Amino acid sequence: MNTVKLVIVVPCYNEEEVLKETTRQLSDILALMENEGKIEEGRILYVDDGSKDATWVLIEQLADINPCVMGVKLAHNVGHQQALWAGLEWAAHSKYDAAVSIDADLQDDINVIPKMVDNYNKDIDIVYGVRKERKTDTFFKRHTAQLFYKLMRTMGGDIVYNHADFRLMSRRTLQALVSHPERNLFLRGIVPTLGYSSASVYYDRKERFAGESK
Repeated sequence: MNTVKLVIVVPCYNEEEVLKETTRQLSDILALMENEGKIEEGRILYVDDGSKDATWVLIEQLADINPCVMGVKLAHNVGHQQALWAGLEWAAHSKYDAAVSIDADLQDDINVIPKMVDNYNKDIDIVYGVRKERKTDTFFKRHTAQLFYKLMRTMGGDIVYNHADFRLMSRRTLQALVSHPERNLFLRGIVPTLGYSSASVYYDRKERFAGESK
Protein backbone atom coordinates (compact mmCIF):
# COMPACT_ATOMS: atom_id res chain seq x y z
CA MET A 1 0.00 0.00 0.00
CA ASN A 2 1.25 3.48 -0.87
CA THR A 3 1.86 5.59 2.22
CA VAL A 4 2.48 8.95 0.53
CA LYS A 5 0.74 11.87 2.21
CA LEU A 6 0.46 14.91 -0.06
CA VAL A 7 -0.52 18.52 0.65
CA ILE A 8 -1.25 21.07 -2.07
CA VAL A 9 -0.19 24.57 -0.97
CA VAL A 10 -2.18 27.41 -2.54
CA PRO A 11 -1.33 31.07 -1.78
CA CYS A 12 -4.41 33.30 -2.12
CA TYR A 13 -4.93 37.03 -2.43
CA ASN A 14 -8.46 38.22 -3.20
CA GLU A 15 -9.46 34.93 -4.80
CA GLU A 16 -13.11 34.71 -3.75
CA GLU A 17 -14.23 34.28 -7.37
CA VAL A 18 -12.20 31.11 -7.97
CA LEU A 19 -11.92 29.35 -4.62
CA LYS A 20 -14.97 27.11 -4.90
CA GLU A 21 -13.98 25.88 -8.35
CA THR A 22 -10.33 25.51 -7.33
CA THR A 23 -11.40 23.43 -4.34
CA ARG A 24 -13.65 21.24 -6.47
CA GLN A 25 -10.94 20.53 -9.02
CA LEU A 26 -8.15 19.95 -6.50
CA SER A 27 -10.39 17.73 -4.35
CA ASP A 28 -11.23 15.68 -7.44
CA ILE A 29 -7.59 15.18 -8.39
CA LEU A 30 -6.71 14.16 -4.84
CA ALA A 31 -9.60 11.67 -4.76
CA LEU A 32 -8.46 10.27 -8.11
CA MET A 33 -4.92 9.72 -6.83
CA GLU A 34 -6.20 8.08 -3.66
CA ASN A 35 -8.45 5.77 -5.68
CA GLU A 36 -5.53 4.83 -7.96
CA GLY A 37 -3.28 4.15 -4.97
CA LYS A 38 -0.79 6.90 -5.81
CA ILE A 39 -1.28 8.59 -2.41
CA GLU A 40 -2.66 7.53 0.94
CA GLU A 41 -3.92 10.96 1.96
CA GLY A 42 -4.29 14.34 0.29
CA ARG A 43 -5.07 17.80 1.63
CA ILE A 44 -5.32 21.38 0.34
CA LEU A 45 -3.69 24.17 2.36
CA TYR A 46 -4.88 27.66 1.44
CA VAL A 47 -2.67 30.53 2.63
CA ASP A 48 -4.65 33.77 2.78
CA ASP A 49 -2.23 36.61 2.09
CA GLY A 50 -4.19 39.37 3.82
CA SER A 51 -7.05 39.36 1.32
CA LYS A 52 -9.46 42.29 1.34
CA ASP A 53 -12.40 40.34 -0.04
CA ALA A 54 -14.21 37.26 1.31
CA THR A 55 -11.35 34.85 0.60
CA TRP A 56 -10.78 33.89 4.24
CA VAL A 57 -14.49 33.55 4.96
CA LEU A 58 -14.74 31.16 2.02
CA ILE A 59 -11.74 29.16 3.20
CA GLU A 60 -13.39 28.74 6.61
CA GLN A 61 -16.67 27.68 4.98
CA LEU A 62 -14.95 25.22 2.66
CA ALA A 63 -12.97 23.72 5.56
CA ASP A 64 -16.25 23.13 7.42
CA ILE A 65 -17.75 21.08 4.61
CA ASN A 66 -14.69 19.56 2.91
CA PRO A 67 -12.27 17.46 5.00
CA CYS A 68 -9.53 18.05 2.41
CA VAL A 69 -9.39 21.81 3.06
CA MET A 70 -7.19 23.57 5.61
CA GLY A 71 -6.29 27.24 5.90
CA VAL A 72 -3.63 29.60 7.24
CA LYS A 73 -4.43 33.30 7.56
CA LEU A 74 -1.55 35.78 7.47
CA ALA A 75 -1.87 38.94 9.56
CA HIS A 76 -1.46 41.23 6.54
CA ASN A 77 -0.51 41.18 2.89
CA VAL A 78 3.14 40.14 2.51
CA GLY A 79 3.25 39.21 -1.19
CA HIS A 80 3.01 36.00 -3.17
CA GLN A 81 6.49 34.63 -2.45
CA GLN A 82 6.27 35.19 1.30
CA ALA A 83 2.77 33.69 1.42
CA LEU A 84 3.99 30.66 -0.51
CA TRP A 85 6.99 30.39 1.82
CA ALA A 86 4.62 30.37 4.82
CA GLY A 87 2.70 27.45 3.35
CA LEU A 88 5.84 25.52 2.45
CA GLU A 89 7.31 26.14 5.90
CA TRP A 90 4.12 24.72 7.42
CA ALA A 91 4.41 21.67 5.14
CA ALA A 92 8.10 21.19 6.02
CA HIS A 93 7.20 20.62 9.66
CA SER A 94 3.99 18.66 9.07
CA LYS A 95 3.26 14.95 8.64
CA TYR A 96 3.08 15.28 4.86
CA ASP A 97 5.71 13.57 2.73
CA ALA A 98 5.53 16.04 -0.15
CA ALA A 99 3.94 19.34 -1.11
CA VAL A 100 2.75 20.65 -4.45
CA SER A 101 2.63 24.45 -4.77
CA ILE A 102 0.19 25.98 -7.23
CA ASP A 103 -1.61 29.29 -7.71
CA ALA A 104 -5.35 29.54 -7.06
CA ASP A 105 -6.29 30.76 -10.55
CA LEU A 106 -6.36 27.30 -12.21
CA GLN A 107 -4.06 28.34 -15.05
CA ASP A 108 -1.56 25.62 -14.21
CA ASP A 109 -2.78 22.18 -15.29
CA ILE A 110 -3.64 20.16 -12.18
CA ASN A 111 -3.86 17.02 -14.33
CA VAL A 112 -0.06 16.73 -14.28
CA ILE A 113 0.01 16.48 -10.46
CA PRO A 114 -0.33 12.65 -10.64
CA LYS A 115 2.74 12.64 -12.92
CA MET A 116 4.57 14.67 -10.28
CA VAL A 117 3.64 12.07 -7.67
CA ASP A 118 4.78 9.27 -10.00
CA ASN A 119 8.19 10.93 -10.15
CA TYR A 120 8.24 11.34 -6.38
CA ASN A 121 7.51 7.63 -6.03
CA LYS A 122 10.63 7.03 -8.16
CA ASP A 123 12.69 8.88 -5.51
CA ILE A 124 12.73 12.24 -7.32
CA ASP A 125 12.72 15.03 -4.72
CA ILE A 126 11.72 18.03 -6.86
CA VAL A 127 9.39 17.93 -9.85
CA TYR A 128 8.96 21.13 -11.84
CA GLY A 129 5.78 21.98 -13.71
CA VAL A 130 6.98 23.53 -16.98
CA ARG A 131 4.93 25.25 -19.66
CA LYS A 132 5.25 23.66 -23.10
CA GLU A 133 4.91 27.00 -24.88
CA ARG A 134 3.67 30.57 -24.55
CA LYS A 135 1.14 30.81 -27.37
CA THR A 136 -1.49 32.38 -25.11
CA ASP A 137 0.83 35.20 -24.04
CA THR A 138 0.92 38.56 -25.75
CA PHE A 139 3.93 39.32 -27.97
CA PHE A 140 5.28 41.69 -25.30
CA LYS A 141 4.88 39.22 -22.43
CA ARG A 142 6.34 36.32 -24.40
CA HIS A 143 9.46 38.18 -25.44
CA THR A 144 10.06 39.92 -22.11
CA ALA A 145 9.78 36.50 -20.42
CA GLN A 146 12.43 35.10 -22.77
CA LEU A 147 14.64 38.10 -22.04
CA PHE A 148 14.17 37.56 -18.29
CA TYR A 149 15.27 33.92 -18.42
CA LYS A 150 18.27 34.75 -20.61
CA LEU A 151 19.29 37.58 -18.29
CA MET A 152 18.99 35.38 -15.19
CA ARG A 153 21.15 32.68 -16.78
CA THR A 154 23.72 35.27 -17.86
CA MET A 155 23.90 36.42 -14.24
CA GLY A 156 24.46 32.84 -13.07
CA GLY A 157 20.91 32.04 -11.99
CA ASP A 158 20.16 28.33 -12.38
CA ILE A 159 16.44 28.61 -13.11
CA VAL A 160 14.18 26.33 -15.11
CA TYR A 161 12.93 27.92 -18.34
CA ASN A 162 9.13 28.44 -18.42
CA HIS A 163 8.74 27.30 -14.81
CA ALA A 164 7.17 29.54 -12.18
CA ASP A 165 6.05 28.15 -8.80
CA PHE A 166 4.14 25.04 -9.83
CA ARG A 167 6.22 22.19 -8.42
CA LEU A 168 6.34 19.20 -6.10
CA MET A 169 8.91 19.11 -3.31
CA SER A 170 9.67 16.26 -0.92
CA ARG A 171 9.68 16.96 2.81
CA ARG A 172 13.46 16.83 3.05
CA THR A 173 13.83 19.44 0.30
CA LEU A 174 11.24 21.60 2.05
CA GLN A 175 13.22 21.36 5.27
CA ALA A 176 16.38 22.33 3.40
CA LEU A 177 14.53 25.23 1.77
CA VAL A 178 13.18 26.74 4.99
CA SER A 179 16.64 26.55 6.58
CA HIS A 180 17.96 28.69 3.70
CA PRO A 181 19.20 32.07 5.01
CA GLU A 182 17.88 34.08 2.03
CA ARG A 183 14.86 36.22 2.88
CA ASN A 184 14.62 38.28 -0.32
CA LEU A 185 12.61 35.46 -1.79
CA PHE A 186 12.73 34.32 -5.38
CA LEU A 187 11.80 30.69 -4.95
CA ARG A 188 12.20 29.60 -8.57
CA GLY A 189 15.82 30.73 -8.26
CA ILE A 190 16.47 29.21 -4.82
CA VAL A 191 14.91 25.74 -5.28
CA PRO A 192 17.31 24.53 -8.05
CA THR A 193 20.29 25.40 -5.82
CA LEU A 194 19.22 22.89 -3.15
CA GLY A 195 20.98 20.12 -5.06
CA TYR A 196 18.39 17.35 -4.83
CA SER A 197 17.27 15.06 -7.65
CA SER A 198 14.79 16.72 -10.00
CA ALA A 199 12.58 16.12 -13.02
CA SER A 200 10.07 18.10 -15.07
CA VAL A 201 6.52 17.53 -16.28
CA TYR A 202 5.13 19.60 -19.14
CA TYR A 203 1.71 21.16 -19.61
CA ASP A 204 -0.26 23.77 -21.52
CA ARG A 205 -1.17 26.81 -19.44
CA LYS A 206 -4.87 27.70 -19.45
CA GLU A 207 -6.80 30.94 -19.25
CA ARG A 208 -7.61 32.20 -15.78
CA PHE A 209 -10.91 30.67 -14.59
CA ALA A 210 -12.22 33.93 -13.09
CA GLY A 211 -11.12 37.15 -11.45
CA GLU A 212 -8.04 39.21 -12.24
CA SER A 213 -4.34 38.40 -12.20
CA LYS A 214 -2.58 39.53 -9.03
